[in-house]
Amino acid sequence: MKTTKHILTAMIAGVGLMGVAVLAATNPTPRTLSEQVRHEILMVPYIGVFDNLNYQVDNGVVTLSGQVTQPVRKLDVERAVKRIPGVTAVNDQIEVLPLSRFDDQIRYRTLHTLLRSAPLDKYFRGVQPDIRIIVKNGSVTLDGVVLNEGDRQIAYIAANGVPGVFSVTDKLKIQSQP
Repeated sequence: MKTTKHILTAMIAGVGLMGVAVLAATNPTPRTLSEQVRHEILMVPYIGVFDNLNYQVDNGVVTLSGQVTQPVRKLDVERAVKRIPGVTAVNDQIEVLPLSRFDDQIRYRTLHTLLRSAPLDKYFRGVQPDIRIIVKNGSVTLDGVVLNEGDRQIAYIAANGVPGVFSVTDKLKIQSQP
């Protein structure tokens, strides 16, 4: 009886330690200020495929840039970055895209078209998609990272075929191989 109790206790402790190890492996503590900024930006809710955020860190000053579809998202990102220990100032240069039903329709049509293009659907899985679709006044910009030149070209051609799109700018980068 005593042996069974010790084995059960050891198993529970082992499972607990495995859980901590898995948690530590999946949620590492950010070390640099740049990693902390990235982490906080990724934690802001409702940032999605139609928003494109970038940042630079220089001696505690964080410069935010990119585009968002809603003014509140700009404020949320700035607030999240300001409260990071070590950030001395935030230079917010995030552009709020015009609120437009026409642009919203193009956003959704472009996303739907890219999702239907067989090799591209993999770039939209998960919380943070690899391809960002930025639409401003009927013009589409594709930004992000793809695996190869073929996927980059397919995305560009597919976006050009979306009804209502005036122009497409391709800012997709090809992922560097390790």
